[in-house]
Amino acid sequence: MPVASHTCAAAYYRSGAGDEQSLRDNLDAWKRFRLLPRMLVGVGERTTATTVLGSPVRFPALVAPAAMQRLAHPDGEVATARAAAAAGTIMTLSTVSTASIEQVAEARSAVASDAVSWFQLYPQRDRGLTRALVERAVAAGYRAIVVTVDSPVFGHRESDAREPLHLPEGLSLENFRGLPGYEERADLGILQRFIAQQDPDFDWDDLAALCQESPVPVVPKGILRGDDAARAADAGAAGVVVSNHGGRQLDRAVAPVDALRSVVDGAEGRVEVLVDGGVRRGIDVLIALALGARAVLIGRPVLWGLAVGGENGVRAVLDLLAADVDRAMALAGCRTVGDIMPDLLAG
Repeated sequence: MPVASHTCAAAYYRSGAGDEQSLRDNLDAWKRFRLLPRMLVGVGERTTATTVLGSPVRFPALVAPAAMQRLAHPDGEVATARAAAAAGTIMTLSTVSTASIEQVAEARSAVASDAVSWFQLYPQRDRGLTRALVERAVAAGYRAIVVTVDSPVFGHRESDAREPLHLPEGLSLENFRGLPGYEERADLGILQRFIAQQDPDFDWDDLAALCQESPVPVVPKGILRGDDAARAADAGAAGVVVSNHGGRQLDRAVAPVDALRSVVDGAEGRVEVLVDGGVRRGIDVLIALALGARAVLIGRPVLWGLAVGGENGVRAVLDLLAADVDRAMALAGCRTVGDIMPDLLAG
């Protein structure tokens, strides 16, 4: 199967919005935290296992949604789903995928019948299409709907403006194949066609309706404020993802880890809180959990692993992070995820 040029795909995945200040802050913010490890607690036996929305995971790091993964590798989302299932964690499939909802579900189940995946939803102007996407995901066994709420319009990414992304011949947005409004047009980039169909009027009432109608938990992604976390809980959400879309939407939006404590406070334990954005080390995961997150999501590292080695590359990234989480816990004096408490953070 054809893939985009390495230069084009790498620029798309790497880029951030505007001056890319948020993109840089997402990485730098984690480095400002300092730890106060406990000593002599006996860490010879320990486990990184936990649960997220009731589903068991081998370690508290999930795969974030990432668009059009066959730009990186011919197996794309199928490879990522297989690797996540084998690694014992949850993959979140993007609406904007180059493998269909059903194809990814089949790949996941072929590795482990009890493997869990979630579906990320961009609300569409056509509300019937939005409902249809949710219904397809539920029918295919996805256990949660992660609805992106930070993209009423798409951020200005200058690399995209200079060179609009076109999918190579043979690739398409599989979840929209053949639907009105998504016909292939050589004069218009694939992102521009997709963006034109997004619903900028999706609001709290719509989120509440989605939570009420969905037979699986709904998790808004893109929350950066404590009061919005409280409103999400009021709307019936089961969790929230603290995120600034990888620095790709509103430039100079606060780094998610800097917003995490206030979101946890606003949630008041009514919803599970997840966080993404710049997670690269097991120490980052430790910090996130000490701040009150249930787990983290990782995006770009998975894409880099996919580009280098397909399924094996993704699995290597996940296994490296799992081992690093285990090491960080041992050195901090934590036998279980439940031992990761706020007092591990200095200041």
